[in-house]
Amino acid sequence: MTKHKGLLAMLGGLLRPSKRTTRIVGEEDQPGRTGVSATIELAPPASGALRLHYAPAPDGDPDGGEVVWTWVPYAERDGRGKDRPVLVIGRQDAERVYAIKLTSQSRDGDRDFLHVGSGAWDSKGRPSWADIDQLYSVHVDGMRREASALDPERFARVADALQRRYGWKVAS
Repeated sequence: MTKHKGLLAMLGGLLRPSKRTTRIVGEEDQPGRTGVSATIELAPPASGALRLHYAPAPDGDPDGGEVVWTWVPYAERDGRGKDRPVLVIGRQDAERVYAIKLTSQSRDGDRDFLHVGSGAWDSKGRPSWADIDQLYSVHVDGMRREASALDPERFARVADALQRRYGWKVAS
């Protein structure tokens, strides 16, 4: 038993879990999947209604510029989805952040996706693309873990693409 506790402690330290995640959960109550902490897809707010914000801080809370893992519903909205990385782009309110999903499936040439390269959020080191066509609201309790952060230059490219598409401004 002691052997397993040591292994779990080591893995927990590597994954930097959210301060709010205090237990191992089953699929049915995966962070971000159901209830008030569910990750939900949103219609993009009007021009000027969302402030893009870059302020990563490895503190267990989702901050602008960070890539965090949460359960994300599929576009069909039929209850299915999967645990995946999302890029936090700004704060919605005290309990929720705005985020866009990342994918490792090549989307070169697709105007709804922006290549952001690879990062620590993908254990295999694969390049990723940010989906700038879909917006999600992630509850702070729905985040499973912080994975890493985009550097300021890559975040600025994402913010620029979102500004051009939606008219959202970068917070200063």
